[in-house]
Amino acid sequence: MTPQQRIRLARRHAGLSQAALGAAVGVQRSAVGHWESAQSKFPSVAHLRELALVTGVQFEWLATGRGKMSLSLDTAMDSVAAAEALLIDDPLELRLILAFREAPTRAKAPLVEVVEQMAELRTGRPARSVAGGGKRTTT
Repeated sequence: MTPQQRIRLARRHAGLSQAALGAAVGVQRSAVGHWESAQSKFPSVAHLRELALVTGVQFEWLATGRGKMSLSLDTAMDSVAAAEALLIDDPLELRLILAFREAPTRAKAPLVEVVEQMAELRTGRPARSVAGGGKRTTT
């Protein structure tokens, strides 16, 4: 999850509009919109601190993505189920994603390369590259 997505999720979890969050933090609504957009500047540490306080999330999670957001158990369970139900229909794909997420960081790239090689052998087509994701290219 990107920093921009965490800011948006924190704001929505707190039930705030961009304008309301901006007012609470001491910035214009447009600044919040910029913080939530995919190609924007990251807020200052002071603003991140205020965002965390106002939205009731952990600063470390908001700033780095590490740790827990501090959702209630019911909300967290609903969020996970909704994401998995909407994004992953295939039980095998879900197993693959969960295994990847639980793998140590240094093992993730080799895992992806093994799966890509297996898919290439099976289909005879090179794997498609995802921006920033590796060396493979689309042919």
